[in-house]
Amino acid sequence: MTHNRFDPAFYERFYANPRTRVTTPQDMTRRAVAVGVLVKQLELPVKRILDAGCGLGLMRKALVKAFPAASYTGIEVSEHLCKRLGWTQASLATYRPRGRFDLIICYDVLQYLPDAAAARAMANLGRLCRGVLYFHAPTRGDWQQNADLSCSDSDVHLRDADWYRTRLARGFDHVGFGLHVRRGTPYVQWELEQP
Repeated sequence: MTHNRFDPAFYERFYANPRTRVTTPQDMTRRAVAVGVLVKQLELPVKRILDAGCGLGLMRKALVKAFPAASYTGIEVSEHLCKRLGWTQASLATYRPRGRFDLIICYDVLQYLPDAAAARAMANLGRLCRGVLYFHAPTRGDWQQNADLSCSDSDVHLRDADWYRTRLARGFDHVGFGLHVRRGTPYVQWELEQP
């Protein structure tokens, strides 16, 4: 994967053009609101947010609104977006900030990394997170059953869901809806709310 791939044309095609975009700002806001509500339901404190592979930052406004006292850090490999929007240019596979984060968003990022780099990124999520991780990546099953192939980027590395689940289970408890709580973090989840 080259970072040059994520140029203005990429974001125009997959995010800006209503005829070819894969998602809308409204979809991403709704997703961020849901994450915020669920994290609050788990009564997990959020003082630091990392949006890993934040792209255009479509979740930022809703996350900051949900956690107004929290700092927000967006990392992105796209030089274009970092210059335009002020994100920190970094890859999740090698990112080493000072301190850890209470909430990490990793949405539709790891499918762009080959297996070795994706495995390093997964391990890094465990090092960076001290609270909750919202994680999503399209799988082979998603590609066959859920993805809208007319607008989805097909130049990706698809893996089985178990590839991700195995790596997430090393440091996280899955609590549903894409949320994974760092093992050892105190939280309450009623039995019938558990996945």
